[in-house]
Amino acid sequence: MIATLYTHYLAHPVVTTDSRNCPEGSIFFALKGERFDGNKFAGEVLGKGCSLAVVDDASVIPAGDSRYFLVPDVLTALQQLAAYHRQQFKTWEKPVSVIGITGTNGKTTTKELLNAVLSQKYNVLATAGNLNNQIGVPLTLLKVTQQHEIAIVEMGANHPMDIADLCEISRPDFGLITNVGKAHLLGFGSLEGVVEAKTKLYDSLRLTGGKVFVDAGNPYLLPKAEGLDRIMYSDADICKDGVVMGRFLSCSPYLSMELTFAGTAITLDTHLIGNYNLINIVAAATVGNTFGVTPAQVKTAIEGYMPKNMRSQLIDLEMGRQIILDAYNANPTSMMAALQSFNRNTAQHKSLVLGDMGELGEESAREHLNIMHYLMQEEVTFGDILLVGKEFCKAFDSLTDDQVMQLSKHRSVHCYADITALTTPDVTGNMALTSLPGTILIKGSRSMQLEKALKAFGIQ
Repeated sequence: MIATLYTHYLAHPVVTTDSRNCPEGSIFFALKGERFDGNKFAGEVLGKGCSLAVVDDASVIPAGDSRYFLVPDVLTALQQLAAYHRQQFKTWEKPVSVIGITGTNGKTTTKELLNAVLSQKYNVLATAGNLNNQIGVPLTLLKVTQQHEIAIVEMGANHPMDIADLCEISRPDFGLITNVGKAHLLGFGSLEGVVEAKTKLYDSLRLTGGKVFVDAGNPYLLPKAEGLDRIMYSDADICKDGVVMGRFLSCSPYLSMELTFAGTAITLDTHLIGNYNLINIVAAATVGNTFGVTPAQVKTAIEGYMPKNMRSQLIDLEMGRQIILDAYNANPTSMMAALQSFNRNTAQHKSLVLGDMGELGEESAREHLNIMHYLMQEEVTFGDILLVGKEFCKAFDSLTDDQVMQLSKHRSVHCYADITALTTPDVTGNMALTSLPGTILIKGSRSMQLEKALKAFGIQ
């Protein structure tokens, strides 16, 4: 069945799952979700220009209409088609190398940096945005053509076997796990569960004889990569064991760093915020170095990269104020990294808008309280703090009077139920959000929609 479907794909190698986006001749996969059924739109998309509709509901197929392709399950068919297409890469005149990337934090940024670096020398296809799930990975692979030389496939996970399943489809030749941390604990159960899930990428490469890029200073990942063909990289301030090493120079607000390639050092002045991005840059540089990208080309690529999509974006306001918008997602590991990095920022006034961290299950109360305890430390130099969401508000309410006094010693702290409450003026017409001075870090999980705070500053 998949071989027959692949014949259709070769004739019309454009795939869509969105009935609103129907390129002429494309193949429509009628996916189902909790609130939609793509089968119901099959006739509509064929009228819009699709050449074939892959469906799993026979009742939507008109008698004698050959433009429908019936399968037991549309998502499975999409994944099988992508896996079949992936198998063909090695038979092409110029085989395509597949690099798989996963990790708790930084995988999308690292993917974008790696795309920028490798594109200095190769024709690269990389996962668009964060299409890194059971649907996004197949769609990425089905965009690979014989004109490409490298495919960078980002893989996300919420459950224990997600990475294993995505590796079955993508069969990476190289693998990179950025890090492991406390995220999606509702699905993984514990940090150990996260480690086991993410390192399924290593298990896949162990079976196929692939190579892994490993942070030599990561105590969770290094032992899991034992026995593999490892290419090491490191933060030189933590561990001096890598083909490429990075050293922090400054971060006010943009990250400046030094990269060393086998004795050759270069300085990078990036457009990235946060010293936590140093290891992501080193990882991308290491992969580039392995593929023959020169240090000068790496410098051009990294310095030219501009972050977007609410990932550590720097936004200038009036009166010399700035916003660091890091509202794409948050978990305990990334939240603490962002706060620690921001604490090193030399801005005269530093304010916080922190939204809840989602999908933490039974660990949620403890992890939000851990953040509060960090904010109480004497060496933490933040000014006003606005907490948004029921979890942070509960954590604040659970503090003792002494702890509240300690937290509020040099600053004001306010709690808001949600983004609407945060952006609603009080009875006098004032809003605490827009009164924050200096540089403002906005950090929270996607579900908190903290990017909506920008409208209060007149930013659309």
